[in-house]
Amino acid sequence: MMKAAIFLALALLVSAYHVDAQCLIDNAVDLKVQAAVSSIVSSTLAKAKLFCQNVSARGALVSCPGGYKATACSCGMACGSWDIRSDATCHCQCGGIDWTSARCCKIGVE
Repeated sequence: MMKAAIFLALALLVSAYHVDAQCLIDNAVDLKVQAAVSSIVSSTLAKAKLFCQNVSARGALVSCPGGYKATACSCGMACGSWDIRSDATCHCQCGGIDWTSARCCKIGVE
């Protein structure tokens, strides 16, 4: 009975060591992959820049150019009620609006 207990304890220790060794290898690989990804992301973000422009149109709607998103709107006739539709179109909610303007931005790489 004692031999069986010693064998079982030894088997558990060996399997625990194998799991720990495998975890150490996995962690080392994960750290190398994480470092590589971090380096790529950092170099890309360093080149990223925010490009913005204003667009205006007569009436209650104005849309941003392709690739740009509306970040703010302005309305004529002292109207302060507006919303952004489909991420790229400013809509002034007051009646009889003579003009609408949108601040349109996108993130690009230099």
